[in-house]
Amino acid sequence: MSLPLDGLIVLDLTRLLPGGFCSLLLSDFGAEVVKVEDTGSGDYIRWSPPHYEGADATAGGALFLALNRGKRSIRVDLKTRSGREVLLALASQADVLLESFRPGVLDRLGVGYERLREANPRLVYCAITGYGQDGPAKDRPGHDMNYLAVNGLLGLTGATDGPPVQAAGQIADLGGGALMAALGVLIALRERERSGQGQVVDCSMFDGSLAWLALVAAETLATSRTPRRGLLPLAGGLTCYRPYACQDGYVTLGALEPKFWSAFCRGVRREDLLEHAFDPPGSPAHAAVEEIFRGRTRAQWQSFAVEHDTCLEPVLDLEEALASDLVRAREMVTTLTQPGAERPVRLLGVPIKLSRTPGDPARGPGPALGEHTDEVLAAAGFTPEQIAKLHADGAVAGLAAHPSERVIF
Repeated sequence: MSLPLDGLIVLDLTRLLPGGFCSLLLSDFGAEVVKVEDTGSGDYIRWSPPHYEGADATAGGALFLALNRGKRSIRVDLKTRSGREVLLALASQADVLLESFRPGVLDRLGVGYERLREANPRLVYCAITGYGQDGPAKDRPGHDMNYLAVNGLLGLTGATDGPPVQAAGQIADLGGGALMAALGVLIALRERERSGQGQVVDCSMFDGSLAWLALVAAETLATSRTPRRGLLPLAGGLTCYRPYACQDGYVTLGALEPKFWSAFCRGVRREDLLEHAFDPPGSPAHAAVEEIFRGRTRAQWQSFAVEHDTCLEPVLDLEEALASDLVRAREMVTTLTQPGAERPVRLLGVPIKLSRTPGDPARGPGPALGEHTDEVLAAAGFTPEQIAKLHADGAVAGLAAHPSERVIF
């Protein structure tokens, strides 16, 4: 069965998480994604260490596969004239180019958007950066936490009397960067159907994650009131909408609507709390609800939620979540066999479900560094003699010879 993005050619010059996840979403739905890596050690995620203590090399390899299944890899040295000519040749046949350099890097190399547009006026050029292509911070380095710090989101996350709390997921990288970039690319491709012209998609992780504060910012802009950490209605400020400690962990109560709060209060036989849903933390109602939750286990509260039809769920650790019936039913864990691997690798599945043409997370394994260099060049029209000369000149490189440059399990 054909996939929705079959025939779409994407050149991915990015490294690490935001660009890799963006092109992964496109790849899972059929796009041909070519990773354009340098002639050194390539995408940093290939040799990124595991994120937790005690993890073995399998975990490190899984980090790469989590973002790069189904893609191809070519190694090009853009600091050489011949390498830049290779990029221009590839771009002339591509639909999308993704990059995550600081603003102006490709321009200084002579292969910025204006030059690429000469080679291919239909090219959609997506630049994922921390602070955008213009403005006072455009040249500053940063990571996920930095962007959240300066757009206000981090400062609003956590308890009133505690420090800002970092989220376990990368909100700016993924939500503000990868997802906004994928949406921007698809919007630009849709517009190209009418105009025949490509354009620049300027995707700032600062901008994108600031947009996550849509409701909070709207209220602040309208009233000029400064919200405080721990007191936002949907971030700790309401008795009816908070996590609570129970006998063996934590649960979440999300009873915003009157019918759900009523179901909770009547279920625990505390009708006296019906008028106190929106009382703040530290209030008598909040203290009463804390005491109620401490009286049962997570499993007992799960049974309670089913019986009384209220918004109440346990706080699971990641291992519990990945093994849950819900994850299994939604096919959110998939298994991928990597050539040379000792065992299959389990990865997250496709989060977007289409009824007729669903994505395919098992289209192919992750590429070894430079595995497809000659194949991609030949498809772009380079002759065997030209390819050999590019190798001899150091403009391109093939399959990494050193084991440390490959994904190892």
